[in-house]
Amino acid sequence: QLQLVHSGGGLVQSGGSLRLSCAASGFTLDYYAIGWFRQAPGKEREGVSCISSSDITTYYKDSVKGRFTISRDGAKFTVYLQMNNRKPEDSAVYYCAAGGYCSDYVLSSIHFWGQGTQVAVSS
Repeated sequence: QLQLVHSGGGLVQSGGSLRLSCAASGFTLDYYAIGWFRQAPGKEREGVSCISSSDITTYYKDSVKGRFTISRDGAKFTVYLQMNNRKPEDSAVYYCAAGGYCSDYVLSSIHFWGQGTQVAVSS
């Protein structure tokens, strides 16, 4: 079965750090651009960050620039989102996705979604 599996969510204090992982099962991520999205209660899902398939370019939503870092480990079929200096407004369900290309920080032409992982930031 082709799927993306999340790990690493949880509760962190404001200002703290957390790393989310997204592992591909049944396929390789090498030829896909990867994006991270989040959805807070009562809000629409929004793009947070995107990394091109070549790993040359990374993109970030303005509100997370300088705090979040997207990266991938091809050998482990895994993509990461390192989140530092977290703020209460970062609380949301976070999703990774694999797709065709990055439209700035939003992944487009999505082929696969992860199941999502809850992240909460206490003030």
